[in-house]
Amino acid sequence: MAKRYYDFNTYLRSIYGERVQKITIDAGLTCPNRDGVLSTKGCIYCNKKGSGTGLWLEGLSVREQILRAQHSIQKRYKAQKFLAYFQSFTNTYAPLKTLQKLYEEALSVEGVVGLCIGTRPDCIYPEVLDLLENYAQNYLIWLEYGLQSFHENSLQRINRGHGIKEFLQAIELTRLRKKINICTHIILGLPGEKKSDMIATAIELSKLETQGIKLHLLYVIKGTVLAEMYTRGEYRCLNREEYIDIVCEFLQYLPSTMVIQRLISDPHPEELIAPSWILEKTKNRQEIEKALEEKNIKQGQKIDNFISFQSTSPFFLSL
Repeated sequence: MAKRYYDFNTYLRSIYGERVQKITIDAGLTCPNRDGVLSTKGCIYCNKKGSGTGLWLEGLSVREQILRAQHSIQKRYKAQKFLAYFQSFTNTYAPLKTLQKLYEEALSVEGVVGLCIGTRPDCIYPEVLDLLENYAQNYLIWLEYGLQSFHENSLQRINRGHGIKEFLQAIELTRLRKKINICTHIILGLPGEKKSDMIATAIELSKLETQGIKLHLLYVIKGTVLAEMYTRGEYRCLNREEYIDIVCEFLQYLPSTMVIQRLISDPHPEELIAPSWILEKTKNRQEIEKALEEKNIKQGQKIDNFISFQSTSPFFLSL
């Protein structure tokens, strides 16, 4: 059965003709929303590990982290090609020479064919983009921007520390480097957002010339402001049925050419407070795909015919 959305595995196979696996890297970096430049609290859903593995604090270098992961991945999936994913915190938030050393250490490992770099839109600058553009001549490069929502009030509510303006500026700067692919991270279920707000985010993203997206469920982990809100009864997580319904609608407003790198979050089990259903990774993906099939929904079906319209089209001004 053909998939009803353009998944990352299909995209990678179209380039390399074989399976390519991501390897998560903890580079020991930080974030301006943690180190005091913007705030010391971070986003309300982020703890002190910043979605990282903690391997840097255990003393493992970038190279050592990749080699350790390669061994288990090759055994399980038989994969021979890999993308080094700099995930935890903000991976363009360091001096250029530091970043260059980290990136090139990853690219020097046999089998690594590219980089995926998670960052914030307010932590990008031309020199880093020039560096990545140079790598993109020979490697696959994805720059992943954490946006989370296209609503200013939501960004303020989650203590994001930047606005839509910074995101659009970062996108514009990055698009000048034609070989760098852009992925946007979006969180569904943010405090105060209704389904219509989330769909509005999808519509806004459809206007931009970006290549990929990651969808996340807002989940509650230990040591966060969100955990305190959850304990006080000030936040309720989406249930599985609600999340699936929103994802099915969301995908219809994303261009069919946009790569869906992720459909749902993948938290560390030992950190999770709620919801427990998010840990059922395979079931969640299967339930989303089942719902798409049953509802006869395909990615892009509400947007593809309008992509060539100007953003001032009435279509883009309303839901």
